[in-house]
Amino acid sequence: MAAKLWRLLCAIFDAATWLRWLAQKPLMEVAFITNMRDDVDRKIFLGTHKPQGGHFNGPRYRFCGIIGRTRSIDSTAPDLVTIGGRKNAKLQFLAATKWAVDRGARVILLAAGTKRLFNDGKILQERFPGTIFTIGDNGTMLLLQKQALDALENSGLEPMRSAIAVLGPYGFLGKMMVGSLRERGYRVIGLGRSKGALRRISDEFGIDVYVSFAEMGKVDAVIACTHSDGARLTIDTVETIRKPGRKLLVVDVAEPSNLVQEEYVKCRDRVIRLDAGNAYNPRLKYVLGAISYRMFRLGRNITFGCFAEAIALASAVRRGEDVSRHNWLEVSENNLEVIARLFAEDGFVCPPPSCFYKRVESFSLLYVQNAEIMEWIRETQQQFVA
Repeated sequence: MAAKLWRLLCAIFDAATWLRWLAQKPLMEVAFITNMRDDVDRKIFLGTHKPQGGHFNGPRYRFCGIIGRTRSIDSTAPDLVTIGGRKNAKLQFLAATKWAVDRGARVILLAAGTKRLFNDGKILQERFPGTIFTIGDNGTMLLLQKQALDALENSGLEPMRSAIAVLGPYGFLGKMMVGSLRERGYRVIGLGRSKGALRRISDEFGIDVYVSFAEMGKVDAVIACTHSDGARLTIDTVETIRKPGRKLLVVDVAEPSNLVQEEYVKCRDRVIRLDAGNAYNPRLKYVLGAISYRMFRLGRNITFGCFAEAIALASAVRRGEDVSRHNWLEVSENNLEVIARLFAEDGFVCPPPSCFYKRVESFSLLYVQNAEIMEWIRETQQQFVA
């Protein structure tokens, strides 16, 4: 009932869309088509409702005259793992894309798990010619890279002396982070489930790779670029890999989160966890404000990095820039440079450091348990007696 009421209120108070409808103008410039992260999202946004056509409205955005609409398909991240679930999700995505394009969308984001549904995107371009499709990973990468490197510096983790684990090092974001960290002299360790992909990353970057936390050994920090079951952080895996007397720095860009809130609460005294890959812009607004961005599990004026990229591309199109000649379904140095420029023009930056959208005040990694204190006292006493 609450989810249905929220959707109704969003529609009623979406004044900009009503004005465009009355003027017979396109109702939106950009659509963010996404799956739901988990059953929590399903409960929040749908309740018991079953959407016709397999897709439904999510949070609505406003940015400097640009209208953006989230259109979610009726599938969760776990659904996309199965063959049948992926097939169903593809049909839902195509239906949601047609819905958005028919209402004026020029830019379509393949958000969350949908970005892996269509490989090179040929079928999308054939069905929707003239539409710009993006996975948003160039924008996410720019934000993740800055947030991760700033966090390492603020925590006092210096190159050559610090070991950084990248979870999911063979994905778009993971591979780019491995390269970025290696360039700066960090010792990088890769962990994932695919042995073949791990070997390729190891050969390309010369890093050690593992399929389990037990094999990996101790590290100073983790960059979590996946939420797959075999690479999830829990209180047990944190204890396995953190160094004695030290907290573990966790930069979590995965959606859903790698270190979920329930597990984080259990080990929050021995980790510093950071939300990563998100963008802040004071001109970015949500219809219904805090009600909507909290339902999205985000903060004020904050959106996902991939959403920010799609908005920036729509903003460039509105200015008359030709951004359609780029392949936005891939991450490349050229694409990163273009998005960096567009972010600077539109004012998208990293938000203040936060953990589940609560401000992170300290980056000190010092962590001494009571047992370690008692051991230090005993050793001191023995030395004094001797």
